[in-house]
Amino acid sequence: MLFALVDCNNFYVSCERVFDPALVGRPVVVLSNNDGCVIARSDEAKSLGIPMGAPVHEYTAMMRRHQVQVFSSNYPLYGDMSGRVMESLSQFTPDVEIYSIDEAFLGFSGCDAARLPEQMRQMRQAIRQWTGIPVSVGLAATKTLAKLANRIAKKYASDGVYMMTDPVLMPRVLGDIAVEDIWGISKRWGQRLRDMGITTALRLQQADPRQIRKALSVVGERIVHELNGRSCLDLETVQAKQNIMSSRSFGRLISDRASLEEAAASYTARAAEKLRKQGSLAAGLYVFIRTNRFRPQDPQYSNAALMRFDEPIADTSTFIAAATKAIRQLYRPGFRYHKAGVMLTDLVSDGSEQKSLWRLEPSDSPHSQNAASRRRMAMLDQVNAAMGRGTLFHASEGVMPSRNTNAPTKPSWQMRQQFRSPSYTTRWNDLVRVR
Repeated sequence: MLFALVDCNNFYVSCERVFDPALVGRPVVVLSNNDGCVIARSDEAKSLGIPMGAPVHEYTAMMRRHQVQVFSSNYPLYGDMSGRVMESLSQFTPDVEIYSIDEAFLGFSGCDAARLPEQMRQMRQAIRQWTGIPVSVGLAATKTLAKLANRIAKKYASDGVYMMTDPVLMPRVLGDIAVEDIWGISKRWGQRLRDMGITTALRLQQADPRQIRKALSVVGERIVHELNGRSCLDLETVQAKQNIMSSRSFGRLISDRASLEEAAASYTARAAEKLRKQGSLAAGLYVFIRTNRFRPQDPQYSNAALMRFDEPIADTSTFIAAATKAIRQLYRPGFRYHKAGVMLTDLVSDGSEQKSLWRLEPSDSPHSQNAASRRRMAMLDQVNAAMGRGTLFHASEGVMPSRNTNAPTKPSWQMRQQFRSPSYTTRWNDLVRVR
């Protein structure tokens, strides 16, 4: 089998450029939650010397001077565009492992290796045509080598595709790659290998696997085998998450309990939506609140509570009621809160849950409380999927401008997103209009 690693180029920036072609060729950056630091850069922004993770306030003057286009993170847009790219990849092979929001491994078995690079070029052109997103493709005999091949394709291949299978060229290529740039080698492991005289991918490829296992772990040994073309990492199917977290830092510090309850309700609703999407139920809800530990001038407080249910559920209303109860237990006046979050725990697959011994009616009865809850949640998810997230919501989540243009000012707990672009693909009101 040959592996391909498909990576979307400057993905967040590319998503913004799809709907605003005037951004092509201009320096663009995308910011983290609350517009704190740079998390994505166009090639033009990189050439200006703007580093990844740069604090915005330190580069504001420079960005203005060079007319850098700045965007807040628009995760609904990026998530939807990622789904479109991944669906496009599945048209070329059934063996797809989604590795991250902008990366996927593809598997090709029984194919003509000589023709594969041209097929990848055609795939790359199709994805660009169907989604507007540019991608790079690295091909190799193992996933580790495919990662390295993708790195070369992105930097040096004019057609965005590079196949690392030539035994003559491979030593030269691996000799130019620092050991820390290998997938799976952390900075700490890299330093340990350098202390052993192993500074490049080529030297690690030539190392004794048993020695590397002693110095690192079995993972390090597998990397050596992978660098030598012996596959140790198969394509993985998508596994359901064991816990689902939803948390945010607030746009401004808040002190009142009502705002904490509203934020917790909103985060809980999002986590419950994810829970149902993966076909799971949750038996526990973990809620936490905390002040900002980076403000030593403020009094500090953090606490958490775990709420349990008689049996696993997926009902947003029940989750919100539990989260609100937890906030009322945790809240202490006199503190300025910086962050809150919820995590759904003890997840099980829907249909395999242990029923409560105290249930008074069969759960499969069409008139049962459980059946009514399922109908409500199905209706909620269907409407929001069709009309845009937040079309239907629980009143306890608060009325925000993103849901209602006539809503009052933005809640203090909502993230700062001063430069956010429209949700072009997930909200009817944000659809692009062609005149």
